[in-house]
Amino acid sequence: MWTLDSIPDQSGRVAVVTGANSGIGHVTAGELARRGAHVVLACRSLDRGRAALDRLRNRVPGARAELRHLDLASLDSIREFAAGWDLGPLDLLVNNAGVAMVPFARTADGFESHFGINHLGTFALTGLLMPYLLAGREPRVVTVSSEGQRFARFDLDNLNAERRYSAPFAYVQSKRANLYFSAELNRRTSAAGLRSMAVAPGLTRTNVLTGGANAGRGRAYQSLIRLLVAAAFQPTGEGARTSLYAATAPELRGGEYIAPDGLLELRGRPSIRHGHRATRDTGTARRLWEISERLTGVTWNSPIPDTR
Repeated sequence: MWTLDSIPDQSGRVAVVTGANSGIGHVTAGELARRGAHVVLACRSLDRGRAALDRLRNRVPGARAELRHLDLASLDSIREFAAGWDLGPLDLLVNNAGVAMVPFARTADGFESHFGINHLGTFALTGLLMPYLLAGREPRVVTVSSEGQRFARFDLDNLNAERRYSAPFAYVQSKRANLYFSAELNRRTSAAGLRSMAVAPGLTRTNVLTGGANAGRGRAYQSLIRLLVAAAFQPTGEGARTSLYAATAPELRGGEYIAPDGLLELRGRPSIRHGHRATRDTGTARRLWEISERLTGVTWNSPIPDTR
């Protein structure tokens, strides 16, 4: 039975964790640093990022950790982050940052915020860092999806809220996009030695429903969500287990979808979940990939032929 104590030594590995200033991302960064990895906290807010880095160093004395600015809502910021990479080979990228159930808004590049941040930002960052990943030691990309993706009605013609907007629909669709992206990335790069995996954390106590774009919602909303989270959601450390399992377990081959083993994948131990159609739907994944390349302008040659 896998636990945090099962994480092997990470000395010599370089890792990037997006959205590491709080929640699951912060726990993930801290545990990787505790095992010896050099961890880059990639955060939108430098003020919150500095506070998070201080907390991490207090908990993990001697941690090799640093803060860098990254805003997944801006392709310019993503390109700047990648252009400034100076740590050589990258062994692990944890695509953790995202938004959930936010009011309608568009990113700096005009994308609906769930689609633009959760999927397109992740797609662009991974692509721009790919040369460093392929030079890494047994490199991995872990993309945080959600148990909510099980309920998505994926619509390639309404990815960017072209026809209508519903916050729950947009959120679960973006999380399904994470799953398609992770599976297609593994198909394209596994022969080159990169392992790509998607994870769902389960219901977890984070500030994703109350912070960021949700912070401006009314007092009634904030009170209700805080009560719900306290009563029904698992502690943040438990939610980070799937990310850390995918990031470090030696036996994983790539292509897996890892989620809690409990009812509806809402909580439980990290487990490889079979039977999700999205992991086998290569047609939709390829179409989404092509759309993402066109919208972001980020392309990279597949290390293996695209066998369409």
